[in-house]
Amino acid sequence: MRTTFTTSKSAPAKVDAVVVPVAASGAVPSGLGHTRAQLSALGFDGAAGQTLALPGSGSAKATLLVGIGEVKDLTPNSLRNIAASAARAASRFASLSTTLASVGRGSAKANTQAVVEGMALALHRWVDLKNDKGGLPKLTSITFVAATGTAEVKAGMDNGIATASAVCLARDLANTPPSHLTARQLADRAVEVARTSGLKATVYNRDQLIAMGCGGLVGVNAGSVEPPRMVKLEYRPTKASGNIVLVGKGVMYDSGGISLKPSDPSHASMKMDMSGAAAVLATMGALRSLKVKAKVTAYLMCTDNLPSGSALKLGDVLTMRNGKTVEIHNTDAEGRLILADGLSLGAESKPDAMLDIATLTGACMGALGKHMAGILGNNDGVLTQLKAASSRTDELVWELPFHRPYRALLDSNVADMRNIGGPLAGATTAALFLGEFVGETPWAHIDMAGPMDADGDNGWLNRGATAYGTRLLIDFCANFKKPAGKNK
Repeated sequence: MRTTFTTSKSAPAKVDAVVVPVAASGAVPSGLGHTRAQLSALGFDGAAGQTLALPGSGSAKATLLVGIGEVKDLTPNSLRNIAASAARAASRFASLSTTLASVGRGSAKANTQAVVEGMALALHRWVDLKNDKGGLPKLTSITFVAATGTAEVKAGMDNGIATASAVCLARDLANTPPSHLTARQLADRAVEVARTSGLKATVYNRDQLIAMGCGGLVGVNAGSVEPPRMVKLEYRPTKASGNIVLVGKGVMYDSGGISLKPSDPSHASMKMDMSGAAAVLATMGALRSLKVKAKVTAYLMCTDNLPSGSALKLGDVLTMRNGKTVEIHNTDAEGRLILADGLSLGAESKPDAMLDIATLTGACMGALGKHMAGILGNNDGVLTQLKAASSRTDELVWELPFHRPYRALLDSNVADMRNIGGPLAGATTAALFLGEFVGETPWAHIDMAGPMDADGDNGWLNRGATAYGTRLLIDFCANFKKPAGKNK
């Protein structure tokens, strides 16, 4: 993240631009030199996210107005998108100051965190492979002016920096081409993140995975010249208030295996099939900075899924970590195979809750589109906490039916189960497959195939990988409470 943030009780003496929030009704801020009628004549009505540049005063080159809508309607989620609009409009200036973090009805801490996230994520770009870096925003210094409540503003700013930095990391990883980010390279990056974030990291190679009985990860990897890696990350705070396991799908490139995907634009986006693992890694890297009280263990399940003479074949049977056997009916249903090993390992530690996150099914994207993920699981307490995290972060989820009678669609004549359930209810049957590997652990599955990427800039989202799930998982871990209800 290139942007730096600071707080001040008074306006700094020298900045390139001043961002002034303006509501849709009521008096306009003093000192603008324009009445509301004059602003309206210029096409600015104070609608949420609307911007208007005016000549600056003093040392500032410009005064940038940003609409915040009706103050009574302001929430941290709306502020996040308003802040993103302001940052994009001010991106040609090197520095700015603003009171935007001090408006709204919510707490100064929550509002400031949202504003930092919106601005930092709107300004984020991945340009590592571009010779011309001219597309990078010039804006790298932002000062929040708050005459009162500066401690709350500072706390919110620090939290916003931690979460936005995590999202930028996950976006960078998911945007990286597969030839530049193999399973081994992602494991190396995870070790680096662990070193700087107070985590314990353990990396498992192919021989170790075979010895551990991780037949799903080893089987999917069989067609690749790049070896698989599983990374275990452990965050251990003192006096932990809960025990969570996170499992992320890390398919570095998904061709579909011998069930080859069609040659269409979706093929180019399959470098992002490791977005679940990226979100989990980024989440783990933020936990210490945010002083999360729960103990969190993560498993990153990393491999390519490629066709070759040694690739997994239809009709093959794999033995998974928990001993269950799986007949392969489609090699493009590979994500559930590698997650099964991670979930089996996670369940062995008997955590209070377990989540997996994956770009798993086109069926989920077909049902919910690109703006939200599907969630399914065996415990209402875990699902309720996920929904609450979704409401706070604006990373949308929708619960789909975990309809157990559909488990019969996974029956196999030669193994305990097969890896697909037919053409109907694909998101549900995929979750039911995963449910076979969680034991009695309270668990939820996040299918993020839809919101994996964005087609253009919109609010805090930028074109390309979204890093969906990073802020959702961080919030879930930060606010976690042991679920009280029984599994359903």
